[in-house]
Amino acid sequence: MTVKDIGPQPQAFDLEAATRENTHYRSVAWSGRYLQVTLMSIPVGADIGLEMHPETDQFLRLDAGSGRAQMGPAKDQLSFNCEVSDGWCILIPAGTWHNVTNTGDVPMQVYAVYAPAHHKPGKVQPTAADAEADTDDEPADWSVQPAGTRADQHV
Repeated sequence: MTVKDIGPQPQAFDLEAATRENTHYRSVAWSGRYLQVTLMSIPVGADIGLEMHPETDQFLRLDAGSGRAQMGPAKDQLSFNCEVSDGWCILIPAGTWHNVTNTGDVPMQVYAVYAPAHHKPGKVQPTAADAEADTDDEPADWSVQPAGTRADQHV
């Protein structure tokens, strides 16, 4: 199933099927003015990457696989540690350091909802290395972003 990001237009698709079938590290499925939906596939033993979005809340849901969600107030203080699996959600408040690691034996299939939008509409990043090297991954000009946006932090 291929989902095309049509921007802030009405859209409907089978989110669970699209998430399970996605083979890319990150694929932006829909971009609105105030939020965004991305699909992610995390290989066995890999992780999303320790990061902190100062002004972006996130909702993650696992549709396949299992992992460990870690969160905390600082990158070296990940006091929240929870095993997660198919059907679980992970709620990440803005300003919280977080990472999700695939601890299972199959790719971890995740969808993420960002508020506000966080990536370039329609962006596809096949691997985590591609995402890290991507210098053209900013939200659309028409998305509503907080005034005085602070930069994300990654380890």
